Amino acid sequence: MTFADPTQTAAAPAAAAPANPARVRDIRLDFFRGVAMFIILIAHTPGNFLTSWIPARWGFSDATEIFVFCSGMASAIAFGRAFETAGWRLGTARVTFRIWQVYWAHVGLFFATLALISVLTETGLGTRNYVGQLNLWRFYAEVDTGTVTDLIVRFMTLRYVPNYFDILPMYMVVLVMMPVITALARVRTWLVFAFMGITWLFGQTALVEALGLPHLELPADPSSDRTWFFNPFGWQLIFFTGFAFMRGWIPKPPVNAVLIGIALFIVLANVPLSNIGVRELGFDWARDWRRENTAWISKSDFGILRYVHFLALAYLMWVLAGDKGNRIRAGQSALGRAWGRLLRIILKVGQQSLAVFVVSMFTARLMGFAMDVLGRNTGTVLLVNFAGACVLVATAYVAGWFKSNPWKKVTN
Repeated sequence: MTFADPTQTAAAPAAAAPANPARVRDIRLDFFRGVAMFIILIAHTPGNFLTSWIPARWGFSDATEIFVFCSGMASAIAFGRAFETAGWRLGTARVTFRIWQVYWAHVGLFFATLALISVLTETGLGTRNYVGQLNLWRFYAEVDTGTVTDLIVRFMTLRYVPNYFDILPMYMVVLVMMPVITALARVRTWLVFAFMGITWLFGQTALVEALGLPHLELPADPSSDRTWFFNPFGWQLIFFTGFAFMRGWIPKPPVNAVLIGIALFIVLANVPLSNIGVRELGFDWARDWRRENTAWISKSDFGILRYVHFLALAYLMWVLAGDKGNRIRAGQSALGRAWGRLLRIILKVGQQSLAVFVVSMFTARLMGFAMDVLGRNTGTVLLVNFAGACVLVATAYVAGWFKSNPWKKVTN
């Protein structure tokens, strides 16, 4: 029971706060997903000199962490409510449907890219081995041997995962874990973090080999011992960290000088050990350190230092963006209005990240071919990158238009 303070006068109804204050959308998730999509396009374009200066070259983590972390946050929004309102069984069905969508996006991307490479190879205009770039030589070498059918079956069942086509399979396996995570959370939240930590530990090659334990990994090629480049048992850690933040299982970190200082120190301390530190600053000791500590920064198994670097960088970006991304929003000046138009484009790309990602992987191959034909002088490279960015923007708006079901809005 509560009691009113007799020294206070009740506020008049007219002075009360509005019953339904305007709700401000948090734009940070869409913004950083959109930025990641453009970085991924640059990073996957062969021979693109801009790749040498993307954020990944300044530290251990890169745009892949942004994509997977934000996917975890988005999944918490998209699927978390389904588990709460419809129950675990229907929530699992909702996730299964998403896996089905991602699976066919993966299949479509592969065969579209395979067809593109075949056409580019037949033209003879390029200067590169386009089959060798993606290590798809077996697909062509075995056409006449009668084993290509088996290779296709293995691809369709994710037992053959070619280079360049490994992130969507990893995403699918992580989604399979989501019903398990949700079930554990209903018992005790700490079980979620125990599952994440133990699964990550068994996904670390160097650690399990040293302890003589089985390594959680998936085969990628029937003709070799190559495994999936993105080990889902390692990468689930960053995905479910984003998921846990959005579900409220991990509280928002406070904004204070101590945490900002620690995060800034981690990010800056990464620079000498980064690609930039080795390539531009000439730190030979950093090259030796990276060679001797590969397990800590492994991209395949998602080494722990990548995780630490990403969390520090994400915290700084979260602070800089402000509450609900208020510092990202446009002002009323002419420069602010120009930024506002660009911001809307970035947000749209972030909102349609799956469609944009699939198209970007295909477009990156075309961009590399265009540079082979037109040359790689600065102007040409910038023009090709701009054209590729326009393709992503167009994809986002077209995908958004279809998702809006415009045909349902037409009235008789």
